[in-house]
Amino acid sequence: MEPSVKNTERHSLARNIATVLSRTVRYNLKIIFANKFIYFLGSALLVFVGITLINLFSANSMPSEGTVYNLLLVPGILLVFYPITFGIQNDVDSRMIEILFGIPNYRYKVWLVRLIIIFSMSFFILMILSALSSFVLAIVPVMEMTVQIMFPIVFLGCAAFMVSTIVKNGSGSAVVMIIFGMFFWLARDFFQAHRKWDIFLNPFILPDNINEAAWSEIVFNNRVYLIAGIVVCVLAALLNLQKREKFLQ
Repeated sequence: MEPSVKNTERHSLARNIATVLSRTVRYNLKIIFANKFIYFLGSALLVFVGITLINLFSANSMPSEGTVYNLLLVPGILLVFYPITFGIQNDVDSRMIEILFGIPNYRYKVWLVRLIIIFSMSFFILMILSALSSFVLAIVPVMEMTVQIMFPIVFLGCAAFMVSTIVKNGSGSAVVMIIFGMFFWLARDFFQAHRKWDIFLNPFILPDNINEAAWSEIVFNNRVYLIAGIVVCVLAALLNLQKREKFLQ
């Protein structure tokens, strides 16, 4: 086969792959960001603006990197909350779940692509908010800040995905995740002595009784545990998606 023919076939294959990926991403974006997502996005931005203004006009406020991390945590959770917790229910309501289960293993690919899209969009938005915070509050390493904030957000998102495959109802999944999050938030005093297990650990606030080397090890272990939790949640959710009869009723 002539080189020109091979190059033409490669270009054709590349165009076909690009077209399929483009259409897949656009279709899933329509599903992910449909219905009530705009309200959660608006709420995330309002929370960000509100807390930023409070820090700006508070006489006793001394914003730092740790302040910016805590500031971005709530908007980040809000960005992934709706599309993940209500994703299964939206598929059921639109009868899309029947199509997903009609094609072997297709549902796994669809939901993994959706998770990647949701977390990628959240990362992009949080990077913008981090840059704004660095401009108006305190100078922060934007990329490092965004990467660090994504650890608890991705973990909570994957946990919500797992819960949604068990509860199979958006409102029920939301209630379970709110209780889960409140438990960890209210138990922060307990995690003061077990910081490596704290999903809301702020790596930019160095405790007074810990040196930098020990703190770096605690943060590293915490991130490793979160990654392990992410993997377990995703695998458990995909395993739950094998139970076809529980979704098609």
